[in-house]
Amino acid sequence: MASTSAKDGTSLHYRVVGEGPRTVILVHGWMVSGAVWDALVERLDLTGLRLVIPDMRGAGQSGRPETGYSLETLANDVLSVADAADARRFTLVGHSMGGQLVKWVAAQAPERVEGLVLLNTVPAAGLPLPPDAAGLFRTSAGSREQKQTILGLACKQLSPEAQEALVKDSMDVSKAAIEQVFDAWTAGGFADKLAAITAPTLVVATDDAFLPAAFLREAVVSKIRGARLAYLPGPGHYPQVERPAETAALVSAFLAGSLPA
Repeated sequence: MASTSAKDGTSLHYRVVGEGPRTVILVHGWMVSGAVWDALVERLDLTGLRLVIPDMRGAGQSGRPETGYSLETLANDVLSVADAADARRFTLVGHSMGGQLVKWVAAQAPERVEGLVLLNTVPAAGLPLPPDAAGLFRTSAGSREQKQTILGLACKQLSPEAQEALVKDSMDVSKAAIEQVFDAWTAGGFADKLAAITAPTLVVATDDAFLPAAFLREAVVSKIRGARLAYLPGPGHYPQVERPAETAALVSAFLAGSLPA
């Protein structure tokens, strides 16, 4: 375990797993912490890999400022962690809102990014929700019932044990992060930056009710030069938790086949 400071002084906690020459940074999404990657990490072949797993501000063991949750700030936090971990070049794996952040990083610093894996990613243009869903999501801080409802809507193959772990993790995310990060990822607003991405990109789609494969093909794959789509049938919005072995296999295949040794 390690920590560094963001540009505004916020403490950023991260874990490092493995000692290989290739660095892979796993960026979690809204409502959870880096713990969301645990089941995937257990199933990844770590040969040659060094995983860097941050807790984004407001989540896990990182600092909890009252403000400072824009997509730009969060993306810069990812770069701060990369610098602290002495990762000059790296692959980025982002889930949901974390997919937005890694796209921002790949566009901002293309010379540093070797590859992108986008799991059920929110588009750079954002994802406005209907008023009832938006109200449920944005006011969910501190409410186990609302977290359970959100996961019930989002997931299709989540075990009771995994659901409880996600709820417990999400209950520890700060109210400021729940509200302000929600505002940030639903608004998006940086689709114009995607043309700067040069890294090989894999977009993973599932039977996610919020982000179906056809939508991701149009809203994400078509916007990034050379991006490919992989469809994993069965799970919903959290494939790394619902189907960690299959998700790990997709990530491993991308690393083995799409990037330089």
